[in-house]
Amino acid sequence: MKLIDAALTRSIYMTSDPNLFTAGILDSVDSLTPAQKEALQCAVAKIVALGEQSGVGPEQMIELLKSGLTVGELLEYLSRASGEVA
Repeated sequence: MKLIDAALTRSIYMTSDPNLFTAGILDSVDSLTPAQKEALQCAVAKIVALGEQSGVGPEQMIELLKSGLTVGELLEYLSRASGEVA
């Protein structure tokens, strides 16, 4: 699960603001502060839980993000699929 969380975390960061990576401002998740890592891990855990509730696995979410879906669009999709309000 940690490997999946790490991959999803990196995908979320890359998808949410790719300019941080291309500008070299944020090279990896390892450059985050402990508080940032904790907040990101909590957010990823919530997204994974929502995905599971919607029938979408972590690997599928990673593929959706890699294909160009934004994090906001992913959350909207998962919310609709699970019946939650976005």
